[in-house]
Parts: sequence; structure tokens; C-alpha cells
Amino acid sequence: MQIAQETALKDAIAAPDRAETDLAAALSIYNMPFMDLLHRAHTVHRAHFDPNRIQLSQLLSIKTGGCPEDCAYCGQSARNGAQLPASKLMEVERVLAEARKAKAAGATRYCMGAAWREPKDRDLPVLEAMIRGVRDLGLESCMTLGMLSTEQARRLSAAGLDYYNHNIDTSEAFYPEVIGSRTFGDRIETLARVREAGIKVCSGGILGMGEAIADRVAMLLTLAQLPEPPDSVPINLLMPQAGTPLAKAEPVDPIALVRLIALGRILMPRSVLRLSAGRTAMSDELQAMCFFAGANSIFMGDKLLTAGNPEADHDRALFDRLGLRPEAVDAHAGHDDAGPV
Repeated sequence: MQIAQETALKDAIAAPDRAETDLAAALSIYNMPFMDLLHRAHTVHRAHFDPNRIQLSQLLSIKTGGCPEDCAYCGQSARNGAQLPASKLMEVERVLAEARKAKAAGATRYCMGAAWREPKDRDLPVLEAMIRGVRDLGLESCMTLGMLSTEQARRLSAAGLDYYNHNIDTSEAFYPEVIGSRTFGDRIETLARVREAGIKVCSGGILGMGEAIADRVAMLLTLAQLPEPPDSVPINLLMPQAGTPLAKAEPVDPIALVRLIALGRILMPRSVLRLSAGRTAMSDELQAMCFFAGANSIFMGDKLLTAGNPEADHDRALFDRLGLRPEAVDAHAGHDDAGPV
């Protein structure tokens, strides 16, 4: 039975025009008996990664609040009722000072996020200086700045940007329930521009916005069926923000989260799967199950943009208990010879 399910899924992904068949096949994997699903996902994970290694990233908000988008989940939106005030773009030296601290704490990738619909061309020189500075520290660089034009993507690539994060958030069908200020297609186009510019793609989604299980599975299928799956796939649990339309959203069932991580590992065997926002609400035991199912990256540090995150001491203690070893900072970060990321 398991072999038949896996064959159906493989055939479905090979024929992306068969959307209904794809979803049905993926759902059949998602709904496998839990122990069978975990076994399959961990087998795939172990075939492509060291199961006892974990990649550490740190995220800094380099421009907070005042975003003109209307994303219902976001506390930085100026249009959905959130009250977070807008800040200016941070100075380069301040960003690099935080990057040095992140490296000293064990991060191998430094992510910089700005609350924009898209960057202005006048901001590019400052962003390029941040990228060069982070790479000079021996860290991989990542940015999330909203939508990008082709020329902006090329400039960021020329500055040495390793990764660009642009989440698709949810399924194409559920997307209009959450966001109205830009389309699902806009996000896919930005991902294509990033990849064409030679930057690695980081893209995932958010769970707990009122979507159905089928929407979560469809989100993973969209990512898996891109011309090349994302190099990094962050999975976020919604952290309800006061004043936003989703402030009273119900929490995600823990077993459903593990199932989705496992499916993500099966669909995208070579992608790094990151437990992102929402880890403050996860028990150590839940995180351990997610790591077994195929998650192999986390955000470290006490804050993710504007939301809380587990303290570094707690993470280190958990890794010690599980025998997980953080990846070492590589002097050639961002190059093809840097090893698994």
C-alpha cells in the first residue's frame, strides 16, 4: 500500500497539469498511519542529510512597521488594524554589529527583513552594503524585502546575496482570504526573478490562519512543483498579533504540524525545512518529533522580526538532550563548496 501511494505521488508531481490528482496523491501520503509517515519521512531525510545536524539562522528586522500591504496575519501592516509604528531603514554598521553577535552565538545564516511591499531603488546601495558586510563576516546572507523587479534581483545577486525569502503563505485557493493587496501570482513571479538572478530561494508558509488541511498540502505542492523546489522552506505557526484580523485564530494541532513537516520532507527531499515562527508555543517533545520528521533548521535569537522566539540557552539545552549538533560557520559561506545548508 505504501509503495502504491508513493508511486502515485511521484507520477502526480511529474504531471503538474493534473492538479486534482496531485492534491489527492499528496493527501494520501499526509493521511498515512502516523508511524508509517514518520518512518518514510525520516528515511528520506537520512538519505539526504545528517539527521543529527541542524542549521541555525538569525533574523533581524532592518525596517519595521508601516507596510502598505494588508496581510491579515501581520502586525507590521498599516492597513489591517495593527498599531506597530514605522521605523526607518537601519544603518549598515548597526546591522553588521548584530550580525557579529549572531555569528558568535553560532548562526551560519543571517537574515534581514524589511516591512515593504517592495524596496525602492534608492534603498539598494544600503542593502548591497549590508549583504557585502555580512558575507565578509563569513556568514550566508538572506533578505526578505517583499516583491522584487528583475533589475533589483540582479543587483542583490551581484552584491553576493545567497538567499531571498518570499513566502507564498498558503494555497492559491485560500490566499485571497488572507491577502488582497497583491496576488498569489505576484509572489510566484518574484520567486522566478530571484532564481533567474542566481539567488537561492527561501519560501514557505504559515499554518493556523483558518485554512483547511488541503490548503496546507496544496501550499507544499506548489513549492515542490516549482521549476526547482526552494533551497529552504520555512514553516511558520501563526503567532496571533493584537489588532489584526487573525488575533483570535485557533492554534494548530501539533500532530498536524508534524504530518506537514513529514510531507514536506517527502515532497522536497533536498530542501532545508525550517521550524520558524511559533516555536515558543511548541514543547520540546513536539520540536523533537518535527526534527525526526525532517525539519533541520531553526531561527535562533530572542525575536523574529517583531515576535518572540525561544532563548538561546533553551535551544542549546534541547540540542544537548537530543544529540543535535549545530552546523559550523564556514569560511566559504554562500559558495557551492560550502557543504549542506
